[in-house]
Amino acid sequence: MPEDGLQRTEKLKSVNTMSQRIDLCSSADVAPGNALKVETGDLVLAVFNVDGEFYVIDDQCTHGPGSLSEGYIEGDVVECNFHNGQFNIKTGEVVAPPCMVPVRTYKAVVENGRVLIETE
Repeated sequence: MPEDGLQRTEKLKSVNTMSQRIDLCSSADVAPGNALKVETGDLVLAVFNVDGEFYVIDDQCTHGPGSLSEGYIEGDVVECNFHNGQFNIKTGEVVAPPCMVPVRTYKAVVENGRVLIETE
């Protein structure tokens, strides 16, 4: 009991951070150095295999109508096929203009040979 003799009760907030896993494709569908466009629900995504590690970003370029899964891939950078803007596949950050807004990334996991993302 506190020194003033009053009992205090604190309520702890329960934070509901339920994430959802979405199955995208087989890991065998995306060879190293390549990408695959996947549409699931309202999402249109690009799944990349960078040296055996899988990364998932929105497929739509933030600058125009380009499809990032159809872009030119060099290492961990993808160049949009529309205006040649570039994004880091791992972080979504802009690497080269004319793009100015980063692309959304998703946490990718591989389980039993399947590439999945975790969403909130």
